[in-house]
Amino acid sequence: MRDRQVSLLKGSTFIVSDRLGDVTPRVGDPSGLFYRDMRHLSRWQLRLNGRELDALAAESLEYDEAIFYLVEPTRSVYRNPAMSLIRRREVGDGIREHLELINHGQHEVHVEITILFDADFADLFEVKDELTKRGQLYRHRVPHGVTLGYVRDHTTVVGGGPHGAVGSAAAIPEGLWRRETYIHAPGAYFTEQSLTFRVQLPPRTTWSQTVSVTVGTARDEPVPQRIHRPDMPASLDEWLAAAPTMDTDWHELRQVYRRSLIDLAALRFYPESVPDASLPAAGLPWFMALFGRDSLITSYQAIPFAPELARTTLLALGAHQATGWDDFRDAEPGKILHELRHGELAVFGERPHSPYFGSADATPLFLVVLDEYERWTGDVETVRRLEGSARAALEWIERYGDLDADGYIEYRSRNPHTGLSNQCWKDSDNSIVYPDGRLAPLPRACCEIQGYAYDARIRTARLAREVWGDPGLADRLERDAAALKAAFNADFWLPDQGFYALALDGDKAPVPTLTSNIGHLLWSGIVPDDRVESVVDHLMSEQMFSGWGVRTLADGQPAYSPIEYHNGTVWPHDTALVAAGLARYGRRHEANRLAVALLEAAPHFQHRLPEAFAGYPRAMTRVPVEYPSACSPQAWAAGAPLLLMRVMLGLEPTPAGLTVRPHLPAQINRLILRGLPGRWGRADAVAVRGPTI
Repeated sequence: MRDRQVSLLKGSTFIVSDRLGDVTPRVGDPSGLFYRDMRHLSRWQLRLNGRELDALAAESLEYDEAIFYLVEPTRSVYRNPAMSLIRRREVGDGIREHLELINHGQHEVHVEITILFDADFADLFEVKDELTKRGQLYRHRVPHGVTLGYVRDHTTVVGGGPHGAVGSAAAIPEGLWRRETYIHAPGAYFTEQSLTFRVQLPPRTTWSQTVSVTVGTARDEPVPQRIHRPDMPASLDEWLAAAPTMDTDWHELRQVYRRSLIDLAALRFYPESVPDASLPAAGLPWFMALFGRDSLITSYQAIPFAPELARTTLLALGAHQATGWDDFRDAEPGKILHELRHGELAVFGERPHSPYFGSADATPLFLVVLDEYERWTGDVETVRRLEGSARAALEWIERYGDLDADGYIEYRSRNPHTGLSNQCWKDSDNSIVYPDGRLAPLPRACCEIQGYAYDARIRTARLAREVWGDPGLADRLERDAAALKAAFNADFWLPDQGFYALALDGDKAPVPTLTSNIGHLLWSGIVPDDRVESVVDHLMSEQMFSGWGVRTLADGQPAYSPIEYHNGTVWPHDTALVAAGLARYGRRHEANRLAVALLEAAPHFQHRLPEAFAGYPRAMTRVPVEYPSACSPQAWAAGAPLLLMRVMLGLEPTPAGLTVRPHLPAQINRLILRGLPGRWGRADAVAVRGPTI
């Protein structure tokens, strides 16, 4: 099914169709035109004389345009079609569809071109969970078009805690909540479910017309088009021109790099809290929203290439940081959000996502990225602006995130009905398990989160000393980090197995499951030198390394499955962070093995790494197998190749400038990045092996 879909996206709008360009209603299928988490077209089907056309080809033109080449069906190999139809589509705050019908025959034709339409205004969660709606649908004719609408009375709110408690979501206004879709087609005959062009076409001629669909959040008021700052890389050409240029003798890597940049451009949207600045949504189709963890890790990956993403992400998350308690939303003072939604279920409190704070790792990651952003850019103004948010995040790590005052961040949702039971990056219900598959009791203290908290203290100490002028805080944070490192290595290390426990369970017992999480500990720097060898041996073993990347959970344990979302699949961002951790400890050869494996997988997916792929051994399948419901494009998967290039080139920012310590794998003889942005302005990173010309 996936290979027959064509997806376009821009900002908060996306459309998913089949290779004909049609959207056909199917239960649980995220096809359609979506804007801000709601579906504004659930049917959009083109018919020629009442019949479905045949597709010759369908091509996406970058990320916000597509073209579909269609012909009339003949139902016979002995008869060639006399007419073809070219369907050109672009997405913005809605879609524009340009139709061209060509009569290839020798006789005049009289045809009807019809588009069948509908809008169910389903929230993404309603699509995913197959829920029914509570409000009312309506539609009415207008000159040259029709309006499809949905309205719901705010007095039907059924949600949990008060919105104002978290200090970031406005109270629901009184009155009616509305979404509308406007279909406009001059010259068409409209009913409330279709539009039809009646065409008289002489031989060897072409007829054309444009149909536009716009969206609105109030009666008869389409959303305004966003006006970008002149200095912002708004268009794709501007975005690509602002990024570093790459030169390499590995052709596939050039393609992967371009695809990653295009996908990150496609996933950009513009949060209301930071006007005229973009940050990455998590992924298409389910996660086109601000996610704390995802947006932070993606921004970290992209800092050497597009540092603006990190700045906007930090400012947006700081603007939505929790200031109070809200059990429904798992909010606590200083906590960084997990997910921010704008759809009906979030607005009406039927899902806690406006915003939802069910993430135990986003808060330390916020501090990690804040420091990394300043190290690269020298933007102390933003760090000073976010000092209050950073101090609040520290307080959450030290007080509210540590449920029992043992020095570790634990999690347990206070919303058992709609909250997440797992609040680490592996947030599916069954991800934190013993090797035999039994769930670990709550609350859980996952190992990689402790690594993030260690790194956050070290990094924030630097900011406190060098930017905020608070050496006392810096000294305390460094002492606390050292104490955490010592305690962690005593409590999480499994001496008989030679690796770290996945977590401490609710009884403070280690969960001795071998997972990729231990690679994140290398990235954070919490592993002492005398344990690195054992950790690396496990990560690079046949049980963990599939040949395409690091499995989320090692083969050979009863809990393992190559197609289990977090218990055996390979996630590109996960493997890339492991590679960065290996490089941090000087294990450049192993880091390169992981980098090359992922980069060799990308061409099998049209040079776009998906969210996840199956953990089958490479020797068995010969090709990587995409996870069935993987998001594509997905932000931190798109960012993974960027981090891998940083690893191979050994890029590190210093106050004196950019340092480059390349260690190229055998597959690459030349890798050059020109125009890397940073506190130094623009710099080049050059790695060439062998004689130069």
